[in-house]
Amino acid sequence: MMQIVCVLSAAVVLGLVLDILHTAYEIGSPTLSAPQATLMKSVADGVFTGNLPWAFVYMGALIAVIIILIDIRQEKRGSDFRVPVLAVAVGIYLPITLTVPIFIGGMINHLGKKAGASKTAEKKGLLLASGLITGEALMGIFVAVPIFLSGNKNWWPNFSGFEFLGPLAFVAVIYWIYKSVTKK
Repeated sequence: MMQIVCVLSAAVVLGLVLDILHTAYEIGSPTLSAPQATLMKSVADGVFTGNLPWAFVYMGALIAVIIILIDIRQEKRGSDFRVPVLAVAVGIYLPITLTVPIFIGGMINHLGKKAGASKTAEKKGLLLASGLITGEALMGIFVAVPIFLSGNKNWWPNFSGFEFLGPLAFVAVIYWIYKSVTKK
């Protein structure tokens, strides 16, 4: 019975959240891009219309085979440096605004391991990063609510002249995560 209640409540809440997000940002627009969904839509459209660019598909398959062979070689050599094909694929099709934070997270993880961070610290870093992602998603919804209610996409005050705060905050968060992970 509780599962039915959970499914129904999730359906109601998700429907409302998606409506809010679509009204505020237009899902699929540059403001709220959906790269994975766009990729799947492009593949499905290409298959059903017969217009799939097969040269790119074959090129991607060839690159994947080469990467897998490199990874197998690295594994046989006992190297710590591995080349997982999925990570490369994600790096190829996701926009740079998503791949850069993923890369920075990987670098923090690598530097944390080099600094002798424990498994507990590694788990703490993973939880911290997951919390930041969740918080960012929730803030996106909270900021969308006034747009949804008022219909005014420019309700937020103008902060021109303070653009430097974004990169500064980004560097501060990177430092905070690194210090949290390497704290003994």
